[in-house]
Amino acid sequence: MLRIIFMGNPEFALPTLQLIRSSGHILAGVVSNPPKALGRGRKIQKTAVGSYAEKENLNLIMPKDLNDNNFVSLIKKLRPDIFVIVAYKILPDKIIQIPQYGALNLHASLLPKYRGAAPIQWAIMNGDSKTGVTIFQIVSKVDAGDILLQKEIKIKDNDNYLSLGTRLCEVGSKMIIQSLNRVDKNTIKLFPQNSSLATSAPKISKEMLLINWSWDAFKINNWIRGLSPYPGMRTKIKKKSLRIFKSKVVDKIYDLKPGTVINSDNCFLIATGKGGLMILDLQIEGKKRMKTEIFLRGFNLDKGQIIG
Repeated sequence: MLRIIFMGNPEFALPTLQLIRSSGHILAGVVSNPPKALGRGRKIQKTAVGSYAEKENLNLIMPKDLNDNNFVSLIKKLRPDIFVIVAYKILPDKIIQIPQYGALNLHASLLPKYRGAAPIQWAIMNGDSKTGVTIFQIVSKVDAGDILLQKEIKIKDNDNYLSLGTRLCEVGSKMIIQSLNRVDKNTIKLFPQNSSLATSAPKISKEMLLINWSWDAFKINNWIRGLSPYPGMRTKIKKKSLRIFKSKVVDKIYDLKPGTVINSDNCFLIATGKGGLMILDLQIEGKKRMKTEIFLRGFNLDKGQIIG
């Protein structure tokens, strides 16, 4: 039986935390980011992990600074055997070194591919047909530690960031429990990563969200899938911001300037650098998310106009 401190922030981390609670191991504490102002109303909110831990009366710790001596002392007093990390910050070495078995991380890719903050998004954005989950030991270099377990997952043609992320966290949570049990029984086998095969999955920036209509339709569609439902790819139409959540490639040749509206009668079809893109689900500035057919009823969209 292991004494575990869990560290995580988003909803993606919750299935793992919930499974740990029923695993037979001891959950000594939960570490998550402090509350911050979110949304249009700038309401102060805890992370998904923080909210869950508070609701369940777990030992919740929300440090502002992981190097703070008070935080380090508190973690030491909890006498953890191991940390489990799912979508949290980079840990300083003095924290990693506290538990005798170190720290396990759930990473949503087949490491060493897609090291970094956004592996799920980049796998879809790059048009990959598969990805996976890796459980590895945390070391000083980000996402570079030895691997305990790894499992491949198929990326479906209609997957977006949310649907693929949901499947990956469900699979990954079970793999964390397998890994913890192996650590407890001293039956783990570690496999070093081949760093020469490493690729990066950098954080998504605001600049990446603007659709480049000169790209081919397949690439734009993959980026829309990879960034849906959050934060959503955007374009401009009649000086208003338009977020696009779902689209469909029309594999035809259009001799039109990229960004030209091809059809606005019974569908919303836009010319790209190669092929057309049919918009299926969107949100115009100032309105709620809606299906395209509803949007077309109330928005004056002219065939031949240029968007973007």
